[in-house]
Amino acid sequence: MFFRRVGPTIMPPLERGIRLLTSGKVQVSGLLVPSLVLHTIGARSGIERDSTLMYVPEGDRMLVTGSNFARDRHPAWTGNLRKNPNAAVSLHGRRIPVLAIPIADAEREAVWAYIEDQWPGYRGYERASGRDLRIFRLTPR
Repeated sequence: MFFRRVGPTIMPPLERGIRLLTSGKVQVSGLLVPSLVLHTIGARSGIERDSTLMYVPEGDRMLVTGSNFARDRHPAWTGNLRKNPNAAVSLHGRRIPVLAIPIADAEREAVWAYIEDQWPGYRGYERASGRDLRIFRLTPR
């Protein structure tokens, strides 16, 4: 898929530039799908890290999936959340503290069904990556 090849190179700098120009109120990916900026604490560095991600709204909570453009490695932000689940998201320029809870195996199929109701075929990233994608539920604190 074209986007899986070019997305990792093009999207991060484009997202950073637009975020700076709009004071965080607009994300490029947000023009197509619901998007947020996830603020985590680096698992090794202890420094705040920002990642622009697609998400699936779930009431006042949000589901985020570590697809990493179907690469064979988990994205760094998922390791950050595993080490420190207290994080924050920015939505439309507003920062919201959240608690990140990994989706348990028992709930995994139901959550995937819910995600694919929003984005049909998204689980194809999991099959293409050859790994179980990490899914987190972000709950406002």
